[in-house]
Amino acid sequence: MSTQDISVAFEKMDSYAGPVTIVNLRKLEEKGIVKVSEMPYSIRVLLENIVRNYDGFVVRDEDLKTIFNWKENAGKVEIPLLPARVIMQDLTGVPAIVDLAAMRDQFAQMGYDPNMVNPLIPVDLVIDHSVQVDYYGTSLALKKNMEKEFERNSERYRFLKWAQKSFQNLRVVPPGKGIIHQVNLEYLAKVVWIGNDKRRGLTAYPDSVLGTDSHTTMINGLGVLGWGVGGIEAEAVVLGQPYYMLVPPVVGVKLVGKPREGVTPTDIVLYITETLRKANVVGKFVEFFGPGIKYLSVPDRATIANMAPEYGATMGYFPIDEVTISYLAMSGRDPRHVSFVEEYAKRVGLWHDENAPQPSYSQLIEIDLGKIEPAIAGPAHPEDRIPLSSAKQQLSAIIESYAKSQNRQRKTSKLTIDGETYDVGDGMVIIAAITSCTNTSNPTNMIAAGLLARNAVQRGLRVRPWVKTSNAPGSRVVTEYLTRLGLMPYLEALGFHITGYGCTVCIGNTGPLRKEVEDFIRSEKVYTAAVLSGNRNFEGRIHPLATGAFLASPPLVVAYAIAGRIDIDFDREPLGYDPNGEPVYLRDIWPSAEEVAKYVQGALDPKEFQEKYSDIFEGTEEWVKLEAPATPTFQWDPKSTYLKRPPFFEGMTENPEPLKDIKGARVLIYAPDRISTDHISPAGAINPTSKAGQYLLSLGVRPEELNTCGSRRGNHEVMMRCTFDNPKFKNLLTPDRTGGYTIYWPTKEVMHVFDAAMKYREAGIPVIVLGRSQYGMGSSRDWAAKGPYLLGVRAVIAKSFERIHRSNLVGMGIVPIEFMPNEGPDELGLDGSETYDIIGLSDLTPGKILTIRAVKPDGRVIEFKAKSRVDTPIEVEYIRHGGILHYMLRQLMKEAKEKAKG
Repeated sequence: MSTQDISVAFEKMDSYAGPVTIVNLRKLEEKGIVKVSEMPYSIRVLLENIVRNYDGFVVRDEDLKTIFNWKENAGKVEIPLLPARVIMQDLTGVPAIVDLAAMRDQFAQMGYDPNMVNPLIPVDLVIDHSVQVDYYGTSLALKKNMEKEFERNSERYRFLKWAQKSFQNLRVVPPGKGIIHQVNLEYLAKVVWIGNDKRRGLTAYPDSVLGTDSHTTMINGLGVLGWGVGGIEAEAVVLGQPYYMLVPPVVGVKLVGKPREGVTPTDIVLYITETLRKANVVGKFVEFFGPGIKYLSVPDRATIANMAPEYGATMGYFPIDEVTISYLAMSGRDPRHVSFVEEYAKRVGLWHDENAPQPSYSQLIEIDLGKIEPAIAGPAHPEDRIPLSSAKQQLSAIIESYAKSQNRQRKTSKLTIDGETYDVGDGMVIIAAITSCTNTSNPTNMIAAGLLARNAVQRGLRVRPWVKTSNAPGSRVVTEYLTRLGLMPYLEALGFHITGYGCTVCIGNTGPLRKEVEDFIRSEKVYTAAVLSGNRNFEGRIHPLATGAFLASPPLVVAYAIAGRIDIDFDREPLGYDPNGEPVYLRDIWPSAEEVAKYVQGALDPKEFQEKYSDIFEGTEEWVKLEAPATPTFQWDPKSTYLKRPPFFEGMTENPEPLKDIKGARVLIYAPDRISTDHISPAGAINPTSKAGQYLLSLGVRPEELNTCGSRRGNHEVMMRCTFDNPKFKNLLTPDRTGGYTIYWPTKEVMHVFDAAMKYREAGIPVIVLGRSQYGMGSSRDWAAKGPYLLGVRAVIAKSFERIHRSNLVGMGIVPIEFMPNEGPDELGLDGSETYDIIGLSDLTPGKILTIRAVKPDGRVIEFKAKSRVDTPIEVEYIRHGGILHYMLRQLMKEAKEKAKG
């Protein structure tokens, strides 16, 4: 393969911006080079990226051959991807920018120009993860929550304003503008990008994005290639490094049938999540096609694509079609660009035609939309779907099991609120939140919630007083159409006032409950439930006092708030009684599909999108007041408890030291199945009694100002202490405790993980993590790898890894190692008390089979083989350098030296 062979694909095309160069994939098939028409649409986008960026150096002949024969190479051979852009949110973006600032410091200290550390591709950072629900149930909630947000986070926001001024190609969307994925879907995404190419001038090409949030996949609903990566991977990409990935297998999901009456997009995505998680699509692309997709709007598709991390896929892709074009127009995009997107997609072979031959997929799955029924998912995993028809039975069993674990029968007790006494107990709903990127910008979901609220209020129903309600849409446009359609007053009548435009409850920024409720739960120890329209419900994530958390559609969130308990049988039990004592059932107030569709038809107005996004980069008065200098390097405040220069580059040399085998390692953590990144690095509120809380209090921080682990990700001292300190985490080394405890094996003392790690460091003893299946589920938070790295973890040995977290471990220089098939700690008789030698790292190669020697306390040796999950040549380089950050800094040093030579 050569430049001459693929040059046939390059041609000129007229656009509203002038003549542009394009890669016409159809030409490659016409010339007999590759059968593009047999490729999945998502692979075609990768093909275009590689052909367009081919230069013989970064993108090589081997990469062309690999993508041409993608099916044979899937899961085996790596390719480089050069995305059009990167998107970040504040909780993952702040530590990424902190790293870049520290890299500039290190660069300057070594005598180089710090400005060389700078994003080379567009980066948008949306501040949406910091707002908390301190106030609710009042029209003042939005204003007061934003005021509180600035009180807590102004130092971090000044830092981001400094970054916006000091780095080129970086834009910051201030707080209160919406959730990152809605902003991306409704405004930032182009579907087809027009930009200047160094070699070819003005060029048009498919939009592609990598994000530091796992739900970046939401943009797949718009036909845009994109998924979540760790912050450290994103840093490498923004500095010009390609994103190296294994060619993905592509699972074709054929959607057939038509959704039934009363079935919401949330119900559909929960069914798909359960189905695809069972099919094991981890590390694969999922591509949706079939006659059923015509019943799914772009917001519906976005809801399904959003939860790709929950079903384990790299992304859930919907190709470009008429529905895509209609949404672009409806969301206020430039009509000239909308027309160009359609013309371009049809010309180059990216347009999905239902009558075209079906692409060749790695695997096929059929899902009948007509068989899906209303459901919720929980109590701790998104794939654990519970059909509403059997919810009473399943939830009662969960509650009874909990009561049994407390050595008692299910109980009801007296709760007094505002002078009124209520009989409540096991199964009480304490949180009902319309929240998250997944559902709150889906007009079908939100209008259904508004209509149900209208019907409930008209029947005289009210929300139970022990339920904390909140409504945080992902887009400001939602408030506009709910208000215009006359539905917002009914939601407010039930306490669902707007509490913020951010992630809030879904990320665990739930805020406090009423004091009477918190006191009741602590004293009675009853089973409590949170119900949210989110995508994540891992243990300890939503609220420390929520025993279980259940994902549900927005209208069901409202229904559960009215019912006040989770184990209601909606068919046979009333939600409540009207003022005349008449029972009101869910079926009495559930809006018809016809009425929902009628309201949805009048919901989206292009002018409202244009108006709301006209000031997207302009902040409130509080934002404008924040002052930040435009200096090349950041001036670290030694007294700051939010921002500290990280120690990642301390002692770094210009050349890496040779890799060595790990000898005499101790197990710091023995993790159970399905440990999530929330367990490893929680984002929620910092408890004053926690290790991180005690550290901050010792520095003079007041208890009410501790904030969250997520907000303090710019301070490594706090984050080290937060690591593995989720109150619901269960270290199997200390099975009788929950939280951040472990055994310090030399003395067999039980102590906090942080304290044990520091003692191991002092003694010069390396530490590892032992794990079971699906290690590292959930969010793409780099601190779930950075925290263990700073605690001294050198390797993680588990039965299987989730995609993003495995990459993050490699990015921090931690070696992920996978047990051989049908083996694991239990099968091999390992319990974490052993010392470990990991042999074979000194000459590491991709996927190398390593030898591990585990020595029991009695001297017995268990020797076994395990596979290094350092999957590609570039990942070996990252491990050899001690992680991506060191690798990239050394690459920049080489560039600086070459530049100095002239």
